[in-house]
Amino acid sequence: MKGSFSALIHSDQLVLIDFFAEWCGPCKMLAPILKEVKAEMGDSLKIVKIDVDKNQSLASTYQVRGVPTMMLFKKGKQLWRQSGVLQKQELLDVVKSFI
Repeated sequence: MKGSFSALIHSDQLVLIDFFAEWCGPCKMLAPILKEVKAEMGDSLKIVKIDVDKNQSLASTYQVRGVPTMMLFKKGKQLWRQSGVLQKQELLDVVKSFI
């Protein structure tokens, strides 16, 4: 996962990483919001969900202490990070500010 993760975040495309856990209530609330954001942003945004329980070393590398934690990357650079659930419009505003 680590090699492909690195290739993923070094893309020219904006990549939103959602660190989540199956047992996390707020993560379940975020899922449909992410789908709506993806539908609106289309190909200008890639969204990747990473299960922290299955990818503990990756979560540790990025110091994910709580879920959900979202991070926005482009060309390997972390542009933004936030823990917790954002509403669709808030998330769209963040993403659009980096395009």
